[in-house]
Amino acid sequence: MATKTTRHSGKGPTEPSLSGLPIHLLYSGEEQRPPLEEPAVYPYTRGIHDTMYRGRLWTMRQFAGFGSAEDTNARFHYLLSGGQTGLSVAFDMPTLMGLDADHPLAQGEVGREGVAISTVSDMATLFEGIPLDQVSTSMTINGPAPVLWAFYLVVAEMKGVPWSKLRGTLQTDILKEYIAQKEWLFPPAPSMRLITDMFAFGPKVPQFNPISVSGYHIREAGSTAVQELAFTLADGFAYVAAAIEAGLDVDAFAPRISFFFNAHIDFFEEIAKYRAARRVWARRMKEIYHARAEKSLKLRFHTQTAGSSLTAQQPENNIVRTALEALSAVLGGTQSLHTNSMDEVLALPTEKAVTIALRTQQIIAHEAGVGRTVDPLGGSYFVEALTDEMERQVEVYLDEIDHLGGVLACIESGYFQREIADAAYRYQQEMDRGERIVVGVNGFTEDGEAQPIDLLRIDPAIERRQTDRVNAYKAGRDQGAVSAALASLKKAASTKGAPLMPDIVAAARAEATLGEICAALKEVFGTYRERPVF
Repeated sequence: MATKTTRHSGKGPTEPSLSGLPIHLLYSGEEQRPPLEEPAVYPYTRGIHDTMYRGRLWTMRQFAGFGSAEDTNARFHYLLSGGQTGLSVAFDMPTLMGLDADHPLAQGEVGREGVAISTVSDMATLFEGIPLDQVSTSMTINGPAPVLWAFYLVVAEMKGVPWSKLRGTLQTDILKEYIAQKEWLFPPAPSMRLITDMFAFGPKVPQFNPISVSGYHIREAGSTAVQELAFTLADGFAYVAAAIEAGLDVDAFAPRISFFFNAHIDFFEEIAKYRAARRVWARRMKEIYHARAEKSLKLRFHTQTAGSSLTAQQPENNIVRTALEALSAVLGGTQSLHTNSMDEVLALPTEKAVTIALRTQQIIAHEAGVGRTVDPLGGSYFVEALTDEMERQVEVYLDEIDHLGGVLACIESGYFQREIADAAYRYQQEMDRGERIVVGVNGFTEDGEAQPIDLLRIDPAIERRQTDRVNAYKAGRDQGAVSAALASLKKAASTKGAPLMPDIVAAARAEATLGEICAALKEVFGTYRERPVF
C-alpha cells in the first residue's frame, strides 16, 4: 500500500532571513508558479546566457591596489600568473576625491587604501607589461571616473592599442555616493551630466561599460538585501531616464550598463536577490523605458563578497564566509566575481591571503561542479518563493521612491540614508540581544589573545616618492598646452549641452593631472555639501 505524502504549502511557522524576509519551515510547491522560462529568455530569471558557465566561466577579478603604481603593477602580474582572468583597480582616497598626491589634503592618505594615480604617467606604469587588448579592466572610481577613463584611453594610445579592443568597466555610479559612500566631487546635476556624456561617448570604446551601478556600498553601509536591490535598481533607472532626457536612444547606451552587487552571508536570500534583479530590470526596461534590444533588457552584474560580514576576531573564519558568499553569487548567475581576503578587515590583503581568495573561486569553478548546469536551484520551491518575495518587496520600494519624487528627491530628503540607518540599527540590536550569531564575535568565542596573522604594511616613503613624482611631472611638461586644454574644458563645462569627454581626453593628452582636471570642473560646477537628514 502506497504511503500518502503530506504536502506543505509553506504556511507554517516562519523565521526571518538576514533582511527580514519570512522563511517558512517547509516549501513543497502546493502553490506552484507557472513553469519557469528557459535561460536567456525574457525576463531572464534563470540567467542571461543559454549555456551560462558551460559556455564561459565568470571572470575572476580580484580587487587590487596599494601604494605606488609600481607596487600594484607587481600585484597585477602576480594575480594574472596565478590564474586571475581580469583586473580590478582599487584607488587610494586622494585619487577617489580627485586630488593629486601633492595636495595638502592628501597628506597621510597617499597609497594607503589603494593605488595612487595622479597622472597619465602613473596610469602607464600601473599597466606596464599588461596587454590592454587581452585583459578586461575594472576601475572602482566614481566622481573622477571620466578623468581616469581618459588616462586609460591615452595609455592605450601610447601602447598602440585601438580603443575598440579595450574591455572593462568603470564604476562611475555617483548616486550611490550621495546615498551611502560619501565620496563625491560635484553636485548631483552636473554629476549626472558627466555620466550621460560618458554614455554618449561610449560608442567610441564599444566594449567598455561606462558605468557599473553599485549596490555593494549600499549594503556595506548597513542596508538589507531588499534595500540594496531596490535602491540600486532605482539608481540604474534614474541614469536611464537622464540619458533619454538628454536625447540618447535607450538601446544605444543601455546594453553597456552593468551592475555591482554584494554577496552577503544569507546564502539563499542572496541567490534570490540576483534572480529577482534580472526579472525586475528586464520588465521595467521593456514596459517603462521601451527598450527594444535584448541586450538592453539583460542585467549583467559583477559581485564582490561582503566586506562587512568579515570579522577581526578569528579571521581565518573569513575564508569560509567568503567561500559561501562566492558560491551564492555563482548559483545566482554572476558575470564576474571578486572574493575578499581573510585579512581585509584588518589591512589591505597580503599575497598569501589574496591567493587563498582566488583559489576559492577556482575550486568553485573547477571542482564543485556547480557550473555544469544552468540555474541549478531553479525550480526549488524555497528559492522560487524567496525570489518572488524579493521581487514583491523591491517593487514596493520602487513605487515608494517614485511617489516621493524619484532618486534625487529621495537623496535630498535623506530618505535612503534613514532607511539604511534604521536597517543597520535593527541588525545591531539583534546581535546585541543574541538573536543573530556571528561566529567568533557574539558566539563561539575563544578565551585568551587571538593568534596574529601577517598583515600588509604600506611604506610611508611611498607618499614622499609619489609627491616628488607628481612635482617632476608638472615641471617637465608644456604648461601652455596644459593651460589651453583646461581652459577649453572649462568653456565646454560652461556651455549647456556641450560634450565633455573629448575635452577631458584632450587635457589628459596634454598631461594635465587628475587634480587639475577635477579642479577645472569644480570651478564651473561647484562642490556638493550634504544637508543634515536626521
